[in-house]
Amino acid sequence: MTETTFTETEARALTILADMIVPASDEYGVPGAGDPAIMDNILADAERHRARIIAALSALDDIARKEHGAVFTDLDPAQRDSVAETFRAAHAAGADLIANLTVQGYYRDDRVMTSLGMEPRPPHPKGYEVEQGDWSLLDPVRQREAFYRETE
Repeated sequence: MTETTFTETEARALTILADMIVPASDEYGVPGAGDPAIMDNILADAERHRARIIAALSALDDIARKEHGAVFTDLDPAQRDSVAETFRAAHAAGADLIANLTVQGYYRDDRVMTSLGMEPRPPHPKGYEVEQGDWSLLDPVRQREAFYRETE
């Protein structure tokens, strides 16, 4: 387990949110984002944004108390869904940060990459084959007048 400065309650709230964002799938044989190995990764990344995460979790608990008289982690799943919807609408930046950290951590997991048919490895030095698209879509950008100043 990765060392973290988040309290046990904060980490539990993030784990619940991560599982709500990316639930486990028996069909594809992948864990949810709240899986302990994935959460270690998410919590390590979240440390860089600790103050913003704490503020978001505090707002989440405020909504939970207002709507249901208890903190988020003490609610049942239906109540959590309701609180999460309200939180997302009222605190989009905090919700987006948590969602982005969750998805980034989730897709770094070898089990998830393997389930997608991808080799679980960094993109470099081998790289990945990228299918070519329609480059003519950039023509309007190429034809537009420059809006920057040339440098020497």
